[in-house]
Amino acid sequence: MIYEFLYPLHTMFSSFNVFRYITFRTIFASVTALLICLFLGRWLIDRLQKLQIDQQIREDGPKTHLAKKGTPTMGGILIIVAVVISTLLWANLSVAYIWLALLVTIGFGLIGFLDDYRKLAGGNSRGVSGKKRLAAEIVIALFVGAILYFKPGFNTQITIPFFKTVLPDIGWGYILLCAFIIVGAANAVNLTDGLDGLATGPAGICFVTYILFAYFAGNVKTAGYLQIPYVPGAGELSVFCGAFMGAALGFLWFNAYPAEIFMGDVGSLAMGGALGTVAVITKQEILLAIVGGVFVMETFSVIFQVGYFKLTGGRRIFRMAPIHHHFELKGWAEPKVIVRFWIISILLALLAISTLKLR
Repeated sequence: MIYEFLYPLHTMFSSFNVFRYITFRTIFASVTALLICLFLGRWLIDRLQKLQIDQQIREDGPKTHLAKKGTPTMGGILIIVAVVISTLLWANLSVAYIWLALLVTIGFGLIGFLDDYRKLAGGNSRGVSGKKRLAAEIVIALFVGAILYFKPGFNTQITIPFFKTVLPDIGWGYILLCAFIIVGAANAVNLTDGLDGLATGPAGICFVTYILFAYFAGNVKTAGYLQIPYVPGAGELSVFCGAFMGAALGFLWFNAYPAEIFMGDVGSLAMGGALGTVAVITKQEILLAIVGGVFVMETFSVIFQVGYFKLTGGRRIFRMAPIHHHFELKGWAEPKVIVRFWIISILLALLAISTLKLR
């Protein structure tokens, strides 16, 4: 909205020309989202405590987590509000990709909200059935994939990291790929959200990385130089990613160990779904597996644990899955697990950025 109202004034006042630059608006979108979280965070925590909206602790989880009982949850509402307001203020709303990203953020947030609500109403850690939740996520993701598939000028080629000439075109199968990436990213972040700030930190790092990817993809000269797909309008997603980064930092102020509030499924599903959507639109779909390597590791630890358990009649690979609980049960202090996972996320982000030239 700020862009829509103030940029046209550049014809009278040259200083307003600064609103044309995506870099300027990305910075202020980040700051705006950060300030919204900082200003509203304490109020939300107090409000949730009064309403007794507390985190339901897994009965089979590490015993140290029992101390977290009573900590308010559903703080992801704060992240969504900060991102939506900041994006609407600073992004160019005539770009359809912005609305798709917001649709997924709000849609997956609503699914997570219902899941959190069911957990609170039932007084346990089981919410909406997995099949129903997954079905709702797939419907939204398929809709986004279909919109992109039929959007004029949007190609259905897949970008393979490290290979500049390998661009397989999968046609209508791209719709299914979109759904897989968006839903997969949402649930991967959701699985990772088990320790104070464990999901928030790596997610913020991922959004910082995709600020660059979105900006490069939306700039025809830079895209040509780096030999990556040019996606007209994708640069505006830098503003959206900036808003998410700012919101993640603002939320981390309260979510850092020991957490005063948890994001809940409403936050983790919205955050992961948004990340997957940005990866698809910027044509860096496969690269998300590197950027979000921590989330991938957490997801596969669960898949391998369950699969091995069923095949061997009760034996386990890890002491507990997701894998962050394995390290806790090995004796690592919770802050150590969190910070080391953050370090891994930073290294993976740097590796992902390097692939832009390693082709």
